[in-house]
Amino acid sequence: EVQLVESGGGLVQPGGSLRLSCAASGFTFDDDYAIGWFRQAPGKEREGISCISVSDGKTYVADSVKDRFTISSDHSKNTVFLEMNKLKPEDTAVYYCAAESGLLATPAALGVMGVLFHSWGQGTQVTVSS
Repeated sequence: EVQLVESGGGLVQPGGSLRLSCAASGFTFDDDYAIGWFRQAPGKEREGISCISVSDGKTYVADSVKDRFTISSDHSKNTVFLEMNKLKPEDTAVYYCAAESGLLATPAALGVMGVLFHSWGQGTQVTVSS
């Protein structure tokens, strides 16, 4: 069974940084899996931010955040990270990671609010406020 646990959220001032972690179990990073990061703000649809193919390290970051967010992975820890810099109040949301086998790290993988992903974490709250 695939399980995902997010951590690293919190309250940060505008312009600050956070690093979110997604610890995965039930598969290894040698397997053909994609892990994606999504966020959902109150009253808004879930938005795909970034994804990574864990076996080959290929990544995709959405245009809306690509100048500020970076995705990476640590094979030894079966963990994917989302480094978020220059945070803005509009980045406030619950951030989720999701995993799916056989997906590539492409814009299509993040489309339709992540419908292609079937394993999800519980989410971590990020609040950007002064």
